[in-house]
Amino acid sequence: MKFNPDIHHRKSLRLKHYDYRQNGLYFITICCKDRQCLFGNIVANEMNLNNLGEMVRECWLKIPNYYSQVNLHQFVIMPNHIHGIIEIASNENWGECNSPLHNKFNGTSQTIGAMIRGFKAGVTSWARKNTEYYDVWQRNYYEHIIRNEKSYNEIVEYVCNNPIMWKKDRFYNS
Repeated sequence: MKFNPDIHHRKSLRLKHYDYRQNGLYFITICCKDRQCLFGNIVANEMNLNNLGEMVRECWLKIPNYYSQVNLHQFVIMPNHIHGIIEIASNENWGECNSPLHNKFNGTSQTIGAMIRGFKAGVTSWARKNTEYYDVWQRNYYEHIIRNEKSYNEIVEYVCNNPIMWKKDRFYNS
């Protein structure tokens, strides 16, 4: 089929002209490919992680090891997605050559997108070696810029209650 930009061009989910490296709080949601329940299951309103779910948790918690300006806030791994709040707290050291993500070809990428790409790659690499799953993630991710304390508190409550509300969740897949 010939390329048709009206059909084949994906529209960005990101805000135009917004610098996703700047200080702030970001609510992130990343879904499994085809919303498959790959990370465990909900029993008695609690998430029970399987081995892949444990690796998702481990990779998520390692994000600040690669991005020193990042603090992780509340997060939850669900059967077929993860919700988390990422805070970019400082950007004063960007571009230094001692960054583990620096290379001579494209410099240092410290955007939310680069963080999510690295996280997804780590999980996928492990999954391909240790499970029957080749494709873990759907393309892209959802983000919401948290602009005030009220919004932050509502999102934290949503994340904390996500296992309890699983059957009402828009990502629920029985």
